[in-house]
Amino acid sequence: MTDPQRCPACGGRNDCTLADPRRATEACWCYGVTIAPAVLAALPAEQRNSRCLCPRCAQVLAQLDAAPPAPNR
Repeated sequence: MTDPQRCPACGGRNDCTLADPRRATEACWCYGVTIAPAVLAALPAEQRNSRCLCPRCAQVLAQLDAAPPAPNR
């Protein structure tokens, strides 16, 4: 079984709050960014929609640096 807290592209932590039971009520970092469709399309088909990318592999670090903190749900 694959670890939902690991990025399918690099294997590093994806920081997904929804995959962490201790933080599942918090808004995830991905709620405030736009991930280019080409980034998702570059993943092998079996990896798409199975686990979250990390911010680096999602190529959204600049968006996260420029955005205010996401509010809790």
